[in-house]
Amino acid sequence: MKKIAVFASGNGSNFEAIAQACADGRLEAEVALMVCDKPGAYVNERAERLGIPAFTFNPKDYSGKSEYEKIIADKLDSIGVELVCLAGYMRIVGDELLSRYQGRIINIHPSLLPAFQGAQAVERAVEYGVKVYGITIHWVDQTLDGGKIIAQEAFRYDGHDPEEVHALGQVIEHRLYVDTIRQLL
Repeated sequence: MKKIAVFASGNGSNFEAIAQACADGRLEAEVALMVCDKPGAYVNERAERLGIPAFTFNPKDYSGKSEYEKIIADKLDSIGVELVCLAGYMRIVGDELLSRYQGRIINIHPSLLPAFQGAQAVERAVEYGVKVYGITIHWVDQTLDGGKIIAQEAFRYDGHDPEEVHALGQVIEHRLYVDTIRQLL
């Protein structure tokens, strides 16, 4: 069975969608590790409830990104992780992880890239008056949300509520991320 790791920083709904897809056989894979950079994030409770091993850290406890990324990469190597899925992980992946997992890290982003890269994408899109929103899954490289696009799906929305856009997008995210992971594995 293929082993994947999911990195998250917050609520963890995509993490849980991926873990559930593994548990019910929609993905022939195992979430072997959940990585979180925020000790108080709800995703930690989800991992505990689902019985998935977690590595949670506070970046301020390390001398720099390369130090904690080396520890993470060593953990991934030790358990044989083949694919890393960023799911709301709000840190830019650095050279340590990229050098060891290049071509094996994917990210989900709440816009139709290349539009609205980076944080607060939905809020900026709503402010701009966008009428077609979407979800993008892409390979992670040295650029901010600039890696090669793997999958995208659009949806129409003609309101002004970022929370509503997020909710509509999450329905697509949970399905599209699982489908994309299945295709990649």
